[in-house]
Amino acid sequence: MAPEPDDPLNDLDARLKAARGKTDTESAPRGRGTQSGLGQGLRIGIEMVVSVAVGAGLGYFIDNWAGTTPLFMIVFLFLGFAAGIMNVLRIARGLDEAVGFGRAMREKEARDKLAQDKAVSVKPARTEDSGTDE
Repeated sequence: MAPEPDDPLNDLDARLKAARGKTDTESAPRGRGTQSGLGQGLRIGIEMVVSVAVGAGLGYFIDNWAGTTPLFMIVFLFLGFAAGIMNVLRIARGLDEAVGFGRAMREKEARDKLAQDKAVSVKPARTEDSGTDE
């Protein structure tokens, strides 16, 4: 037996499916900037460890070459830590796609403005049976 064409539950179901379909297609664009939470967390951890290790390694080799035992290793260890913190902040803000902090900020602002304009321009259409009186 086929459902009645004027059945309100079928009409509601069709509208819900249409609304869900729109949100699925309007999800975030796939690409380098979109990562899962686990992937982003692992990336942050690896970037911190690697930046500190590279800084300490460079300082160690400069100390061996110059004969100043702990001086450069400590300085470069802190520089590596600072570089790691800056990388983590860039990843957390979503600025890791572009080279240069100023360029990354401009690109992020342009993406945010485009998404906001798109959200404003796509408004749900009113139907006759929406239940509101005009």
